Amino acid sequence: MAEKVDLEEVKASNGEAHRDGPLANGFTGQRKGSPEPMSKRLKRIVMANLLVILTVAGVIVGVFIGLGVRTVSPTLTQQIYIGFPGEILIRLLKMIIIPLVVCSLVSGAASIDPKALGKLGGWAMLFFLVTTLIASSIGVVMAFIIKPGNVEMNTTANAKDMSDDIPANKEVIDSFLDLIRNIFPSNLVSAAFQSVPVGTDQDGMNILGLVVFAIVFGVALRKLGEEGEILIKFFNSFNEATMVLVSWIMWYAPVGIMFLVAGKIVEMDDVGKLFASLGKYIACCMIGHAIHGLLVLPLIYFIFTRKNPYTFLWGIFTALATAFGTSSSSATLPLMMKCVEEKNGVSKHISRFILPIGATVNMDGAALFQCVAAVFIAQLNNTSLNFIQVITILVTATASSVGAAGIPAGGVLTLAIILEAIGLPTSDISLILAVDWLV
Repeated sequence: MAEKVDLEEVKASNGEAHRDGPLANGFTGQRKGSPEPMSKRLKRIVMANLLVILTVAGVIVGVFIGLGVRTVSPTLTQQIYIGFPGEILIRLLKMIIIPLVVCSLVSGAASIDPKALGKLGGWAMLFFLVTTLIASSIGVVMAFIIKPGNVEMNTTANAKDMSDDIPANKEVIDSFLDLIRNIFPSNLVSAAFQSVPVGTDQDGMNILGLVVFAIVFGVALRKLGEEGEILIKFFNSFNEATMVLVSWIMWYAPVGIMFLVAGKIVEMDDVGKLFASLGKYIACCMIGHAIHGLLVLPLIYFIFTRKNPYTFLWGIFTALATAFGTSSSSATLPLMMKCVEEKNGVSKHISRFILPIGATVNMDGAALFQCVAAVFIAQLNNTSLNFIQVITILVTATASSVGAAGIPAGGVLTLAIILEAIGLPTSDISLILAVDWLV
């Protein structure tokens, strides 16, 4: 009996789901013998996946609400009212980010042996680097195949002045210097609401600096031994309390996502013209994301675990839908932690150490979209990219995505770095802002 318990603990520590767990993969175990009535079975499945069903329904209803409201041409004030419930969801999630990231990383780093911590972190960073390079490559290949820039564009439609948002003459080296500056924040308190672009403070959480500090602080607490136990217990309790708050916020997510999607559709100037002019660009990004998210990453998962990757994806569907609605990896982090731990049975030690780092430095989607956008803008300007420029796009997209803010439109600003690196006009970024939330 003891051996069986130990085996289950080992499985949990390796991030594996228990096959007989009541919430594993969203289905409960059923004893062999008398057949279960269909009505009870259906009710059991619905209750086990209620949050996912509500989230999917929220996205679908949000699309119809948005399309319906557009017909009455709402005023700007009315548009704000429509998006208000969604704004509340984003504010709730952002409120939880800092305590969740700091406490989970301090707790995780303090609970893992330093040698194991270094090995785990090393493998994680290697995985992040490889998948980001793959995503960048997919983006470039898809852009050259589909050629989204070979269309006639109305350069004034859906445009936005980016002059205030893009630093003048920002070089590639500036991105790397900013990355290092953010890793070492001069003020820990200001890091909670300021980051560094090109040597100046800018509003927005410096998650990267907080992540590095929390990991180092957790390792330091473990080095203290018994003297650090009290503080470790404090962070553990704080972390558990934060996850309780996350579980409450999760049930509001379907409502918030519904109004977020509706609000985004209502805000778009002319859906028909927008999709006519940017349809190939949107399709290119969507196909690229589908290949990377539904084929490449599941294949990697299957190779290492020999398990069905789509069962795992179903377990985190609520978090994926939230990511679609909020366009923010940072805001999605709390729900992702809850999903992988409760639905997929991933060990808390693993999830609470890896996920905050991944949400900060592993921006596969941003890298893919930036590569597509760079080739798209080059094609619009009738500029042929040589081999060196393509490699520059791949390397710069991979590097700049690490420092990209996990916020809506965060990847658009780092796209300016790529365009500067290959000599393309940054003013054309305004063309794709209208669909940034979608791709």
